[in-house]
Amino acid sequence: MPSTVLAYSGGLDTSVILGWLQDEGYDVHCVYVDLGQPCEDRDAILKKARDCGAASARIVDAREELCHDYAFPVLAWQARYENIYLLGTSIARPLISKVCLQVARDVGAEAFAHGATGKGNDQCRFQLAAEALEPEIQIIAPWRDPKYRNLFPGRKEMIDYCAARKIPVKASIAKPYSSDENCLHISYEAGELEDPAVDGIAMVDFGMTVSPQQAPDKVEEVTVGFERGVPVTIHGQKRSALGMVQEMNQIAGRNGVGRIDIVENRFVGMKSRGVYEAPGMTALYAAHQAMEQLTLDRDTVHLRDRLAPEVAEMVYYGFWFVPKLDALMAFSREVQKPVTGEVTLGLYKGNVLVRGRTSPNSLYDAAVASMEGGGSYDQTDAEGFLRIQGLPSRVLGKVRPRKY
Repeated sequence: MPSTVLAYSGGLDTSVILGWLQDEGYDVHCVYVDLGQPCEDRDAILKKARDCGAASARIVDAREELCHDYAFPVLAWQARYENIYLLGTSIARPLISKVCLQVARDVGAEAFAHGATGKGNDQCRFQLAAEALEPEIQIIAPWRDPKYRNLFPGRKEMIDYCAARKIPVKASIAKPYSSDENCLHISYEAGELEDPAVDGIAMVDFGMTVSPQQAPDKVEEVTVGFERGVPVTIHGQKRSALGMVQEMNQIAGRNGVGRIDIVENRFVGMKSRGVYEAPGMTALYAAHQAMEQLTLDRDTVHLRDRLAPEVAEMVYYGFWFVPKLDALMAFSREVQKPVTGEVTLGLYKGNVLVRGRTSPNSLYDAAVASMEGGGSYDQTDAEGFLRIQGLPSRVLGKVRPRKY
């Protein structure tokens, strides 16, 4: 009998897929990858999978790996998809594929199944990562299978299927939107959010942040320490990567930081509307950028900034395990070597303000930068500098028509 690993959450979609895969003749090994989803009864999830006939079921805690090996390298790039989205879902999907393939090797499964739809980005991220790591793996994406879609055209049919098979699920036919959470962020989409004229921020019941209007009426300061571009301390106290994210989520979340509402361009070609909250990562991005301003030279940071949209696009599309991204990450590790020091942020009603920054590798020279007299900068040197810089413009100005 063929066997497959299923990226399993225990919710309606993957519960139905588990049953359908068995109907199709597969032994199914369920893998719940813990990335910091909402508090759930993990033992009950495993029991449910086994009770529904799974050949095996396990939970793999990948939260620390997600933060240290995936989110923080993307943070070091200051990568934002389409200038705003911090890629919280995109970063997680390749790791889910990696964990599921590790289990597939352990149990001898020849296939990897997931519950992503044929319209979204997640199918790309799961499959591109899996095939890069295991080129011969068979990918089972039920939502792309006409047989599956004919059986389950809507949630009612899925709920009825679970009822008939005595699969316990908590689901309703009508939902105003769907959500996906990990320790980095929560995304909200679909349902009523598909109307871009609707106020998504007002509609969503946010889980990680208070509204800016309900946030405290005074600024809360937090000092974040970096070593080689990696956030490692809060108020001078060492934290693991996961600990950094969790504590910053609490601090920034209670101050209303990190909510966005965007219409983005999916990899498959359509536009989609999403609402996101990422309080801790929003604050860490701001702190990291402030630290770079002090420690990186102009040409290096400008080059990085030109490449950052490329990195964000690759992560968003799902090209994580490819030589191009390996090379770009190696470049980033070199760039980040001097990015060490502390940044103090002031968090206030959804805003992130830089209150101060210090670094042993600071390139800021007050004597040079000062507008006051003295210092090592001789202003008369600027005359020759500008004559050389202006030479092409003066030559062109003699032959081009005047523009005034």
